[in-house]
Amino acid sequence: MTDATEPTRYAFEYPDEAGYPDGTGTLTQDQIVLIDEVVDDPHDPEFDFAVVRNDESGIYDAIVGDREVAGLTFNVAGDDRLVLLGTSVFPEFRKRGIATELIRRVLDDVRAQGKTVTILCPIVRTFIDNNPEYADLIDSEHPGVATAGRTRSS
Repeated sequence: MTDATEPTRYAFEYPDEAGYPDGTGTLTQDQIVLIDEVVDDPHDPEFDFAVVRNDESGIYDAIVGDREVAGLTFNVAGDDRLVLLGTSVFPEFRKRGIATELIRRVLDDVRAQGKTVTILCPIVRTFIDNNPEYADLIDSEHPGVATAGRTRSS
């Protein structure tokens, strides 16, 4: 269950098109867990998984065997840009490096295609902040969410 009033140590500023009247979005507890994974435990995943891009549904799926364990949703914006919307990992697969590796593989795929990204997912934003070798993929005209700074929760 998500408690929207819970303070967080992460703050993000969203562009107007993200639909937040005050320019900020409240992170869910699920998002906080995944951000913590990307920041605090960026290890290799505990097991191998395949990443499949499904253009019809707009999801990069992380699959183990025949089971989807995580996903990163996206929209196509023109011929040269993807808008990365959100990252999710099923609870039983969290804190195992899946989110970190999924984001890495998606960004590697974007680079291989010669495209850029607009980031609306705070987890992807945090990943790039911690892995600056991917910063060149952010579209300069439409960067998306920005890190507003980190605040300590009491």
